Amino acid sequence: MRTSHFPILIELDEDGYYIVDCPLLKGCHSYGETIEEAMANIKEVIELCLEDDDFENINTFVGFRDLEIVQNA
Repeated sequence: MRTSHFPILIELDEDGYYIVDCPLLKGCHSYGETIEEAMANIKEVIELCLEDDDFENINTFVGFRDLEIVQNA
């Protein structure tokens, strides 16, 4: 048995749903009405993605950066 950790991006959309994305796996997204539901859903999606993909071909997660952009008002 193998245990792995996956970074998850969480956003709140305009309708109040939590959108979750796993940047290591292409096309791996889900959503939920709560963070807990969204995380349970993304776990299922990750498991499905791992069934289809070679575990060795997963992207390498580097990190997040904050980019400041000044716009004229």
